[in-house]
Amino acid sequence: MWTLFITFFKIGAFTFGGGWAMISIIEREIVDRHHWIEREDFLDLLAVSQSLPGILAVNIATAVGDKIGGTRGSIVASLGTILPSFLIILVFAIFLTPDVIKNNRVISAIFMGIRPAVVALIIAPVLTSAKAARLRLSTVWIPCVVALMISLDLGVVSSPILYIVLGAIFGFAIWWWPRHMNGKRHRQ
Repeated sequence: MWTLFITFFKIGAFTFGGGWAMISIIEREIVDRHHWIEREDFLDLLAVSQSLPGILAVNIATAVGDKIGGTRGSIVASLGTILPSFLIILVFAIFLTPDVIKNNRVISAIFMGIRPAVVALIIAPVLTSAKAARLRLSTVWIPCVVALMISLDLGVVSSPILYIVLGAIFGFAIWWWPRHMNGKRHRQ
């Protein structure tokens, strides 16, 4: 339990930029370093965690904790993920007001320096997820078009929920169609 707590505490403490920025660190820790889950299972866990309400990293921590130590493991891993952010925000709330952050050149420079690193932390898991999901050049256009449509903010067409539902429908159709057609050919 201690290893589980410390692992997710480090993830929570040293990741800026939210859930997507944490993914590469989470993957490295739970798949590569501790071998708690397989890479393919991690992709499935990532998809489920994104679909659930709440914080992505906490959803992943809860699932991994459950696999490792049941309910107790879920609580330990979730607390490990949440506690660093809570403590950091508590310190900021006590010592730093928004005016102090804006008017202090050192603090502003620190946050400006963190921004490019956050972008890199977000891009890295996208690339590893695409590789693990076996995206090919012939299919890479799909996430690009979806990202573009969501970013254009065109009302219903920009809803991520729409693309999740469409992706599920098309994924099922692609899986079902060959099986259904092969069955018909064998009957003829």
